[in-house]
Amino acid sequence: MSATSGKRDARGFVAGLSLILARIISAGSWCSDAGRLITWTNRRPVFRRVLTQATPDGGWYRERVFDVPGLLVAGGAADRLVHWGVGGLAGGGRTGRDAVARPEIDYAALFAATPSPYLVLGPDLVIVDVNEAYLRATGRTRDDLLGQYLFDAFPDNPADPEADGVRNLSASLHRVLASLEPDTMALQKYDIPVAGRPGVFEERWWSPVNTPVLGPEGTVVWIIHRVEDVTAFVYARRSRRPGEAPDPGEAMESELYARARELHRLNEELRQAHARERQVAVALQEAMLHSPDLARHEDIAVRYLPAVGSLNVCGDWYDVVDLPAGCFAVAVGDVVGHGLEAACVMGMLRSALSAAARAVDGPAQALEILGLYARSVDGALATTVVTTVIDTRSRRITYSCAGHPPPVLVHPDGTLRLLDEATDPPLGARPEHIARLEADVPYAAGDTLVLYTDGLIERRGEDIDVGLARLTAALSRCGRFGPRHLADAVLARLGVSGGAGDDIALVTVHL
Repeated sequence: MSATSGKRDARGFVAGLSLILARIISAGSWCSDAGRLITWTNRRPVFRRVLTQATPDGGWYRERVFDVPGLLVAGGAADRLVHWGVGGLAGGGRTGRDAVARPEIDYAALFAATPSPYLVLGPDLVIVDVNEAYLRATGRTRDDLLGQYLFDAFPDNPADPEADGVRNLSASLHRVLASLEPDTMALQKYDIPVAGRPGVFEERWWSPVNTPVLGPEGTVVWIIHRVEDVTAFVYARRSRRPGEAPDPGEAMESELYARARELHRLNEELRQAHARERQVAVALQEAMLHSPDLARHEDIAVRYLPAVGSLNVCGDWYDVVDLPAGCFAVAVGDVVGHGLEAACVMGMLRSALSAAARAVDGPAQALEILGLYARSVDGALATTVVTTVIDTRSRRITYSCAGHPPPVLVHPDGTLRLLDEATDPPLGARPEHIARLEADVPYAAGDTLVLYTDGLIERRGEDIDVGLARLTAALSRCGRFGPRHLADAVLARLGVSGGAGDDIALVTVHL
């Protein structure tokens, strides 16, 4: 094949792929990014392009990822890498000598030649790849392992009643899937079947490390299971005669081995204790946030996210209280601090406000009673809270705020209004009791009331007004969303769907 013919074929291939991409984009409001250089294959660059599609209401979007072949376009000093964009060639990557000098790396060959044994697992723990060192260490072939569930390929030794290899390795792999972090195991006895001798196992000792590989959405797509065979070291310790003094190197290895086993045992005990503590904390949080009246309001959505790294309990709260004459109250609050102590204070204040809302007339009086009660509760001072009463007959919202970020009333056309005309200091901030402010605003059918805690908008080193502007910009694009869709869209657009550095409570009320 001539060079001209080769270039024609390459251009024909990428032109065909371009046509496919163009059809996808034209078929459903798809938009493409410019692409980025990710690797080289057969001396050609490969660009990754991400196509996104908005739903008709402008809300959720989907993604498709394509790896697009590129071409090296010659032209003296103007040599450049290009990838085939929709409608033709689009510039990308480096120019000139930098592009020509980029080394070609065969990652498959590097993986196969790596001296340490490696196994690649899917999230379902099925073996998807293996290198030569692993095959040599286990006496297996690729056909023996690829496509096998890990613990079908390597079960526990049935002749060893104390075998715990499957249990310990499975626990480590599931920790990786849950935490998205590498997990280093202690030295592990894990006998392996002898090839060609069914039912016969060979004693082996390993030092394993399990590492996640994350995909574009932040989920685990593969797990790299790396092991070192330390059987010879363990046998060497066993073979020493009684009274025989080990050499200094052996003595250090033995000490490290013993300490590693002890550390593994203690880590397992700590994990079990943490799991028990977390179960208790979650049960406590769910009990304190139980809101019987909320179940009767299908047009109210709640999203509750404890601070990242916490025990899943926090000091933020929300509540919905049904009142007479077609009214109901919605409140959110934020106790200073995190963890069990803040959660306990939160539970007391939430219950007090719920009772006050039922007993007095209007949100301002309810906050006055809560403020008096907060003075007698350790850890309650400086708590912020906002409470609203929605009158469905007169279509008015009455509200009062104690140092809390203002609720937002979102109209279907994307315009909005901050409810910031009745803001007073947090609970206990005044030395003497003073009547709290109260205001009311009308609403129309189809409006959405949004209440939240400061974890949704605050960022370290940033003025809170910047975060508030970011929230209102996100809400302005969600005016026609339902309450659940709106809540999820706001969390996603503010980048806190998986939690943030502070607790978050978010309540959306479709009016």
